[in-house]
Amino acid sequence: MKLILGSGSPRRKELLAQIGLTPDDIRSPDIDETPLKGELPRPYCARMAREKAQAVPRKSDEIVLCADTTVALGRRVMGKPRDEKEAAEFLLAMSGRRHKVITAVAVARGDLVYEADVVTVVKMKRLSDIELNTYLASNDWQGKAGGYGIQGLAGAFIPWIQGSYSAVMGLPVAETATLLTAAGYPVYGDHT
Repeated sequence: MKLILGSGSPRRKELLAQIGLTPDDIRSPDIDETPLKGELPRPYCARMAREKAQAVPRKSDEIVLCADTTVALGRRVMGKPRDEKEAAEFLLAMSGRRHKVITAVAVARGDLVYEADVVTVVKMKRLSDIELNTYLASNDWQGKAGGYGIQGLAGAFIPWIQGSYSAVMGLPVAETATLLTAAGYPVYGDHT
């Protein structure tokens, strides 16, 4: 059985490696990631992971793993910022406040899709102008939900989390291992 990672994220590939898994192939799905009108963050994130998994072509001997991470400030979905201005807007909105990071995982095998989502509460310190501007200049915000990655420079802005660190990075490893096992992939056995 082959494992297909439906994501171009280097972080997701690294997180899979933490549980001893290397994808046989990487196939990034191309879907519309626009939230539906009035869609709340958690259902939105679950829908994205499911639609990504269903969009990746697969053969009968392949399992597809996809995930989606979004940042939620109340009912607001904060996806990947379009530009530096939007990244600054996201970071200032979260500055000194708690927010939620939601990561949904979908594993597709045949006609079945196994799903889970993890919600982690994250506290961001109040950002000074120099911290914000230095971070924005680093471009580390690019391609990251909410405009930051906890594993990078912005880790210094996060005094605590309640939940899964790996989920905030983009793939909750415990839940991913459980889903892959449920789908019949030998997470703890021979991968050949």
